[in-house]
Amino acid sequence: MNVAIVADSHIPSRAHRIPGPFRERIRESDHVIHAGDFDSESALADAQDLAPALTAVSGNMDPRVGLPSVATVELGGVSFVVTHGTGSPRNYEERVAGIAREHAGAADPVAVAGHTHELLDTTHDGVRVLNPGSVTGAPPADRPTMMTATVADGDLAVEVHEQ
Repeated sequence: MNVAIVADSHIPSRAHRIPGPFRERIRESDHVIHAGDFDSESALADAQDLAPALTAVSGNMDPRVGLPSVATVELGGVSFVVTHGTGSPRNYEERVAGIAREHAGAADPVAVAGHTHELLDTTHDGVRVLNPGSVTGAPPADRPTMMTATVADGDLAVEVHEQ
């Protein structure tokens, strides 16, 4: 299963549109995870139109569009816990890993978060923490980034894509 992992669209406040090559990656995926900060109902609608299946959460800059603050999804035997990661950069990894542990139905969850607009693929206290950066390159990011993941039988391989 191929999973597109994105966050921090910030459309229209900081960016106009998800870049074309990233739109294609999203369309071609089996599932999309978006870690919040769409910034508008139209940006959420665009993601829903692009994604074959979407797991998404609200971010601190999102209008009330009915998204949860935390969502879990099992894909290819991997349990993903998605949250925006809102709060101070201090203790970010600890906070996100803690949320994943609290909401995971599996022993080894993978946390997906955004908020910082900085790429991150690390392990904190046994929880793999992924931050795809900003899919549009919205400031403070210096370029658009996203991740794709291949998941099968509980194995996870992650690739970073930059514009």
